Amino acid sequence: MGKDKLKRFAENESFKCLFQPELDEIFRKDYKLKGKWHSEVFRNDNPIVLELGCGRGEYTVEMARKYPDLNFMGIDIKGARLWRGAKSAVEESLSNVAFVRCRIEFIEWLFGPDEISEIWITFADPQINRDNKRLTGTRFMERYRTFLVPDGLIHLKTDSLYLHNYTEAMARINGLEIVESNKDIYGSGRSDEKLSIKTHYENNFLSQEMAITYLAFRLDQNKKLIEPEKESY
Repeated sequence: MGKDKLKRFAENESFKCLFQPELDEIFRKDYKLKGKWHSEVFRNDNPIVLELGCGRGEYTVEMARKYPDLNFMGIDIKGARLWRGAKSAVEESLSNVAFVRCRIEFIEWLFGPDEISEIWITFADPQINRDNKRLTGTRFMERYRTFLVPDGLIHLKTDSLYLHNYTEAMARINGLEIVESNKDIYGSGRSDEKLSIKTHYENNFLSQEMAITYLAFRLDQNKKLIEPEKESY
């Protein structure tokens, strides 16, 4: 392991905005902050917006800068990447930012009912050959239901047309309300102050002239979810 990575891991331990639960704290058991993120971390009742697979935390931090009356959290398993977002939050004294180093598979043990208001999924691996690992698959939707507010918004921003089409098909077959679907946000002139936030990976995709897509839908709390047929996407 490189010296820079070791240095970042050590510095991560000092960041009060970065939480790194051990496996035995979250494996099939509730994390100590589950249901308490408002009261014990942010110390306010402002809505919490969650980014999954946040990488370096660019999206989480930039939205926190733009919207001080909202709380933002990012989750990723890569500590060396999270270091950048956490360090920026500390350097700028952003009190509405928190990060969790954790596998997203354990997410239902991190948050309590109605604790999260919105979810952003930014440039996730499309998992073309592993349906059960896909962050917009029904298996994960069932997990999100345990903590997302009723009819809470889920945003998907991606360079993967496959993931966009799959997710739209999943939403449609399950009767979920699709708020917006755009297959080229920059080419169509759609990008607003949220969608125009660019991550390191997004800039790489744009340099290759790849279209960036966006999908937003509401997650119904009651309907039984089914997977779409592959022919539909």
